[in-house]
Amino acid sequence: MDSVDKAIRNKARLLDKLKDKAGRIGQNRLPPGQTLVRDFPVLDLGIRPAFDPATWRFEVEGEVTHPFSLSWEEFRALPRTEQVSDFHCVTTWSQYDIRWAGVKLSVLLDKAGVKPTATHLIQECGDGYDTNVPLDELRGDDILLAYELEGKPLPLEHGGPLRMLVPQLYAWKSAKFLRRLVLLPKDRPGFWEQRGYHNHADPWTEERFG
Repeated sequence: MDSVDKAIRNKARLLDKLKDKAGRIGQNRLPPGQTLVRDFPVLDLGIRPAFDPATWRFEVEGEVTHPFSLSWEEFRALPRTEQVSDFHCVTTWSQYDIRWAGVKLSVLLDKAGVKPTATHLIQECGDGYDTNVPLDELRGDDILLAYELEGKPLPLEHGGPLRMLVPQLYAWKSAKFLRRLVLLPKDRPGFWEQRGYHNHADPWTEERFG
């Protein structure tokens, strides 16, 4: 499909650009093969779904005892958390100390009641994107569904109104335009995983491609 080819070409162009403009510093926090930047590059599939708070819905379903659906107002009423996290993109750029706010994933999973049969979480998004993450990677206290970036509403170009944040993995596992979480009893590779990206995506061991 054209949008996939365009996304791949955009990633290649961005990689060339970053190699020219940025140096490698802060090696103790920088995964191997990464380049530190101070802006926040924008990458997506070229589809940015419009946000209407009156009709927007967020769902959690699958291997849970209490599947649910929330309006934007109901989602924003959930406990809010702020955090600062580093961000590592598979196109070899990283940015330190990005300030986010949103709802911890643990709040949503507790609300849904995850069944013992669940092993993986699938993020499904408004642009047709999806990605898979093992539940064992999502036990940390810094896994966030973010709706604010640097003290402002998360802008559309960075996945607004809502995106996942899984700081310990490459950023394709932190899906933009998030609309649904599905708990599954087995793995199901997502958009980039089906197109040659690594299924796990650990930046510290450079798990870029399968």
